[in-house]
Amino acid sequence: MAQSQQKTNPGRFFEDYAVGDVLKHAVPRTVSGGERALYHALYPARHALYSSDSFAQACGLKGSPIDDLAAFHVVFGKTVPDVSLNAVANLGYAEGRWLKPVFAGDTLRSESEVIGVKQNSNGKTGVVYVRTRGLNQRDEVVMEYVRWVMVRKSDLDAPAPEAVVPELKKGLAPTDLVIPEGLDFSDYDFDLAGEPHRWGDYEVGEQIDHVDGVTIEEAEHMMATRLWQNTAKVHFDLSVRPEGRLIYGGHVISMARALSFNGLANAQMIVGLNGGAHANPCFAGDTIKAWSEVLDKAETQAPGVGAVRLRLVATKGGAPFELRGADGKYLPDVLLDLDYWALMPM
Repeated sequence: MAQSQQKTNPGRFFEDYAVGDVLKHAVPRTVSGGERALYHALYPARHALYSSDSFAQACGLKGSPIDDLAAFHVVFGKTVPDVSLNAVANLGYAEGRWLKPVFAGDTLRSESEVIGVKQNSNGKTGVVYVRTRGLNQRDEVVMEYVRWVMVRKSDLDAPAPEAVVPELKKGLAPTDLVIPEGLDFSDYDFDLAGEPHRWGDYEVGEQIDHVDGVTIEEAEHMMATRLWQNTAKVHFDLSVRPEGRLIYGGHVISMARALSFNGLANAQMIVGLNGGAHANPCFAGDTIKAWSEVLDKAETQAPGVGAVRLRLVATKGGAPFELRGADGKYLPDVLLDLDYWALMPM
């Protein structure tokens, strides 16, 4: 009898990564209007540019793109089997840029380069840093970002690699941002968008309580995570995390972004990700609320288009505008601290 050969993929462990590795991820995915419909069913997403072809065309685009975060999740999901299948947690993001809108009919694929590794002091886990690019069917890069993940070791006796921690920008400059070709907010329809507030109405340092909240349901977060073809065990398998299935961090990001519509309805397009941290784990039954702070503002070369830098904080029912304790650590109710650039009519 022939000897059994392993054909299944157990995923990479920390000792399997080396700086310079290039990972080409399976499986390319063609997105459709179904992505938008299901995204809007899973989250209270209402930004007009991503809801209406005619609104997007009036803003100079060929039609309504797939939601920027939906495109991000598709690109991110491709990376999971190679980067975070055996992750303990996704820790943070930096240097993220949306370079081209993604439209229904586009086919997305992902590739990543390992740019850093550092074993943790417990010898059981380590942190892996990757720079990921999402490409379309024309081999155009539609987005790129860095993330770092805590990954388990399989062989606890494997020697620790030389620590390499990449130097990352603390934030993107306005000149780093790429404005979609043709975007023009000169004739922006504030009535259809849902709020009258424009770029000039926001002040640096201003804080906005987005008021609404949504309780995370087990079935919905698993449906969303499957939609993005994210296979990380911690989101599905209770034997991996007996205290509860960990909610995919992207689910929290999308929920908080959707909640931010109330007060930031005209922050239409996310074009830059300066940094982000999943401060505490989220589980089914937690109620997500959100608040924002205006960190910076900039004009752009596109007609009628301004850029606004925002901090988006998601909490599990915590009081708005409270982020860290006296010890400098995130408060236990804080789930997400996200720093991003968005485009808004002047």
